[in-house]
Amino acid sequence: MTLFAVSALAQTFTATRIPDSVFVRMRGRSFPEHCTVARGDLRYLRLSHWTSNTTERVGEMVCNKAIADDLLDIFRQLYEAHYIIESIRLIDDYQADDEQSMRANNTSCFCFRSVAGSNKLSRHSMGMAVDINPLYNPCVRLTAGGIRTVQPGTATPYADRRDHFPMKITKRDQACRLFTSHGFHWGGAWRSVKDYQHFEK
Repeated sequence: MTLFAVSALAQTFTATRIPDSVFVRMRGRSFPEHCTVARGDLRYLRLSHWTSNTTERVGEMVCNKAIADDLLDIFRQLYEAHYIIESIRLIDDYQADDEQSMRANNTSCFCFRSVAGSNKLSRHSMGMAVDINPLYNPCVRLTAGGIRTVQPGTATPYADRRDHFPMKITKRDQACRLFTSHGFHWGGAWRSVKDYQHFEK
């Protein structure tokens, strides 16, 4: 069981070293054998959040210890504002497959992997990037031939940011304002690639 119901009197915002039971789930998935990040440099977060059907949940996230306090503060403020975050589960619940996790609109952080289409390690590999409601805030790229690619592949309806739809992140969105006030960079402000779900340090 990776998601837990929570009452308004039992808000949960904690950061601990990664428990053995959680690390077993990560090994060979988000934490492969060739992972160069030390387990001790990562933290296991439990975060209360609101889903789109107004259910309160406690989700799980692994991040770098350098941003753990930032994330606790950001997600606490988002919870207090009843900001909708559909799912916060370890990407290991999706076999560490970024596409599967994004299609499920799952918010996540650590996964030791390369940037899509390159050999460069993603900031997710360091646990220094968070993707928020990724189905509704896709990564949009234009290839050299002018072809648009959208990730996840099911998010094409949400690639046109002129449209209005739930969970859309904009520059004025509360999540964007909170992350940037904590020193994160928003992928939606990048020039060549628009990664609307992505916040990194």
